[in-house]
Amino acid sequence: MNRLVVLEARGDEAFVDALRRAWEDGDAVLPLDPRLPAPAREAVLAAARPDEPVEPGDALVVVTSGTTGQPKGVVLTHDAIVASARATSAALGVDPARDRWLACLPLAHVGGLSVVTRALVTGTPLTLHDGFDAARVEAAVREGCTLVSLVPTALARIDPSRWRRVLLGGQAPPADRPPNVIATYGMTETGSGVVYEGRPLDGVEVRIAADGEILLRGPMLLRAYRDGTDPKDAEGWLPTGDLGERRPDGTLQVHGRRGDLIITGGENVWPTAVERVLSTHPAVAEVAVVGHPDPEWGQRVVAVVVPADPTAPPTLAALRDHAKAALPAYAAPTVLELTEALPRTASGKVRHAALRHGRG
Repeated sequence: MNRLVVLEARGDEAFVDALRRAWEDGDAVLPLDPRLPAPAREAVLAAARPDEPVEPGDALVVVTSGTTGQPKGVVLTHDAIVASARATSAALGVDPARDRWLACLPLAHVGGLSVVTRALVTGTPLTLHDGFDAARVEAAVREGCTLVSLVPTALARIDPSRWRRVLLGGQAPPADRPPNVIATYGMTETGSGVVYEGRPLDGVEVRIAADGEILLRGPMLLRAYRDGTDPKDAEGWLPTGDLGERRPDGTLQVHGRRGDLIITGGENVWPTAVERVLSTHPAVAEVAVVGHPDPEWGQRVVAVVVPADPTAPPTLAALRDHAKAALPAYAAPTVLELTEALPRTASGKVRHAALRHGRG
């Protein structure tokens, strides 16, 4: 009987060695974030069901962050992991003889874990850090690391030009990123990013449903959730819950989660588009845009901003002018909230739901 082995997902060789041993025994692995407080740890274990056996061929159970609902255990097979590693490595032109991966994102989440599995599948050398530290990342590139996966907040703290390729996921990428920084789109259910700079990887298909939802299909998708349900339809398409469209050049434009859409005065406002513009204002260090209920307009566009200089924060008027220079006037924020930090998940994603309903 194949088991689900729970491993503390620390960024060290001991975790990688334990992962290998479990796979050699035919078992699957649940990477567990060692930083979780007891209630969150119990929620992860409940979603992953470690007492229940796994199917032959299952390799990983990765629990989603649960930002939009209850956590779910995503089952990824060995075949899916291999397909993902080969597709991503081909897109990046990875050469094990000259490249080296750095894994510095949490290994309990697919963004960090996929760096490890990609290195294992392709035989590419790997350096592990137990968490992101800008000084150590800068040192790693001097020591021969050429490839790294980051989130935008981490990218802003290093010099990305020294890396051969930087994969960027987790939230809307900065508009002014250098050409070696590749914006990716994917989720736990797809094993890692499956669309690079708007173009699907080899073997990945993208379709836009009639209501604008993005559908994905490919060999790297999950087998099922741990409770046995399969979110894919009979033809293998995965509904992502994200809305998007095709640009004129055929690339994919992701607008955001269906629930993130702000409707103000009958106009649709996508937070990612507003965030992308506001983040270029010199007085803004970080920004998240959400909708708050309004009896007249339906919703107000709210900008939650971490100032670059707390002693000289941006004004609402300045941010509105900045937004209206690039976006329709209705997309400009009508409310400004200043904060010391944005609420984030362990994988670095902004918790927009917490900003909509009160921080928690």
